[in-house]
Amino acid sequence: QVQLVESGGGVVQAGVSLRLSCAVSGDTLSEYWMTWFRQAPGKEREFVAAIRWSGGTTRYADSVKGRFTISKESAKRRVYLQMNTLKPEDTAVYYCAASRGIWSSVHSRDRVLYWGQGTQVTVSS
Repeated sequence: QVQLVESGGGVVQAGVSLRLSCAVSGDTLSEYWMTWFRQAPGKEREFVAAIRWSGGTTRYADSVKGRFTISKESAKRRVYLQMNTLKPEDTAVYYCAASRGIWSSVHSRDRVLYWGQGTQVTVSS
Protein backbone atom coordinates (compact mmCIF):
# COMPACT_ATOMS: atom_id res chain seq x y z
CA GLN A 1 0.00 0.00 0.00
CA VAL A 2 1.11 3.53 -0.81
CA GLN A 3 -0.49 6.70 0.53
CA LEU A 4 -0.12 9.98 -1.32
CA VAL A 5 -0.96 13.47 -0.11
CA GLU A 6 -0.62 16.48 -2.41
CA SER A 7 -0.20 20.10 -1.38
CA GLY A 8 0.78 23.41 -2.90
CA GLY A 9 -2.11 24.19 -5.20
CA GLY A 10 -3.73 27.61 -5.38
CA VAL A 11 -4.94 30.49 -7.50
CA VAL A 12 -2.23 32.32 -9.44
CA GLN A 13 -1.89 34.66 -12.38
CA ALA A 14 -0.56 33.56 -15.74
CA GLY A 15 3.20 33.64 -16.03
CA VAL A 16 4.05 32.90 -12.43
CA SER A 17 5.43 29.73 -10.87
CA LEU A 18 3.99 27.23 -8.42
CA ARG A 19 5.42 24.11 -6.79
CA LEU A 20 3.30 21.12 -5.93
CA SER A 21 4.44 18.61 -3.34
CA CYS A 22 3.44 14.98 -2.83
CA ALA A 23 4.16 13.26 0.49
CA VAL A 24 4.54 9.51 0.07
CA SER A 25 4.15 6.87 2.76
CA GLY A 26 3.77 3.12 2.87
CA ASP A 27 5.52 0.57 0.67
CA THR A 28 9.13 0.61 -0.42
CA LEU A 29 9.19 2.70 -3.57
CA SER A 30 12.09 1.24 -5.53
CA GLU A 31 9.78 -0.57 -7.99
CA TYR A 32 7.52 2.43 -8.59
CA TRP A 33 7.53 5.43 -10.77
CA MET A 34 5.83 8.53 -9.44
CA THR A 35 3.60 10.49 -11.75
CA TRP A 36 1.60 13.67 -11.89
CA PHE A 37 -1.68 13.72 -13.77
CA ARG A 38 -4.16 16.54 -14.12
CA GLN A 39 -7.83 16.83 -14.88
CA ALA A 40 -9.48 19.99 -16.16
CA PRO A 41 -13.27 20.49 -15.96
CA GLY A 42 -15.03 18.43 -18.59
CA LYS A 43 -11.84 16.72 -19.73
CA GLU A 44 -10.20 13.37 -19.14
CA ARG A 45 -7.40 12.99 -16.66
CA GLU A 46 -4.12 13.39 -18.51
CA PHE A 47 -0.49 12.56 -17.91
CA VAL A 48 1.80 15.44 -16.96
CA ALA A 49 5.14 14.07 -15.77
CA ALA A 50 6.80 11.00 -14.27
CA ILE A 51 9.97 10.12 -12.42
CA ARG A 52 11.39 6.68 -11.78
CA TRP A 53 11.95 6.37 -8.03
CA SER A 54 15.04 4.25 -8.56
CA GLY A 55 17.41 6.20 -10.78
CA GLY A 56 15.40 9.36 -11.35
CA THR A 57 14.65 9.05 -15.06
CA THR A 58 11.97 11.55 -16.06
CA ARG A 59 9.36 11.94 -18.75
CA TYR A 60 7.01 14.80 -19.63
CA ALA A 61 3.92 15.48 -21.64
CA ASP A 62 4.63 17.67 -24.65
CA SER A 63 2.30 20.36 -23.30
CA VAL A 64 4.48 20.99 -20.25
CA LYS A 65 7.96 20.11 -21.52
CA GLY A 66 10.36 22.95 -20.81
CA ARG A 67 8.03 24.59 -18.27
CA PHE A 68 7.46 21.89 -15.64
CA THR A 69 10.06 19.89 -13.73
CA ILE A 70 9.42 16.76 -11.70
CA SER A 71 11.84 15.86 -8.93
CA LYS A 72 12.05 13.82 -5.75
CA GLU A 73 13.69 13.83 -2.36
CA SER A 74 14.17 10.19 -1.48
CA ALA A 75 15.12 10.80 2.14
CA LYS A 76 11.93 12.81 2.72
CA ARG A 77 9.84 10.53 0.47
CA ARG A 78 8.52 13.52 -1.42
CA VAL A 79 7.86 14.20 -5.07
CA TYR A 80 7.62 17.71 -6.47
CA LEU A 81 6.25 19.34 -9.57
CA GLN A 82 7.78 22.74 -10.26
CA MET A 83 5.51 24.59 -12.65
CA ASN A 84 6.89 27.70 -14.35
CA THR A 85 5.34 30.14 -16.78
CA LEU A 86 1.87 28.92 -15.93
CA LYS A 87 -0.90 29.36 -18.49
CA PRO A 88 -4.69 29.44 -18.05
CA GLU A 89 -4.85 26.08 -19.82
CA ASP A 90 -2.84 24.58 -16.95
CA THR A 91 -5.88 25.04 -14.72
CA ALA A 92 -6.85 21.63 -13.37
CA VAL A 93 -6.87 19.36 -10.37
CA TYR A 94 -3.40 17.87 -10.12
CA TYR A 95 -3.03 14.31 -8.85
CA CYS A 96 0.03 12.54 -7.56
CA ALA A 97 0.12 8.85 -8.42
CA ALA A 98 2.24 5.76 -7.96
CA SER A 99 2.58 3.41 -10.91
CA ARG A 100 4.37 0.22 -11.83
CA GLY A 101 5.03 -1.61 -15.06
CA ILE A 102 6.86 -0.90 -18.28
CA TRP A 103 8.42 2.55 -18.41
CA SER A 104 7.15 3.07 -21.95
CA SER A 105 3.59 3.05 -20.62
CA VAL A 106 4.24 5.53 -17.82
CA HIS A 107 1.72 7.96 -19.31
CA SER A 108 -1.15 5.48 -18.98
CA ARG A 109 -3.74 5.81 -16.22
CA ASP A 110 -4.07 2.02 -16.41
CA ARG A 111 -0.64 1.66 -14.81
CA VAL A 112 -1.57 3.72 -11.76
CA LEU A 113 -1.92 1.69 -8.58
CA TYR A 114 -2.44 4.52 -6.10
CA TRP A 115 -3.84 8.05 -6.39
CA GLY A 116 -3.67 11.05 -4.14
CA GLN A 117 -6.74 13.15 -3.42
CA GLY A 118 -5.69 15.96 -5.77
CA THR A 119 -4.90 19.64 -5.39
CA GLN A 120 -6.54 22.45 -7.37
CA VAL A 121 -4.44 24.77 -9.51
CA THR A 122 -6.22 27.74 -11.05
CA VAL A 123 -4.37 30.08 -13.41
CA SER A 124 -6.07 33.35 -14.26
CA SER A 125 -5.28 35.40 -17.35
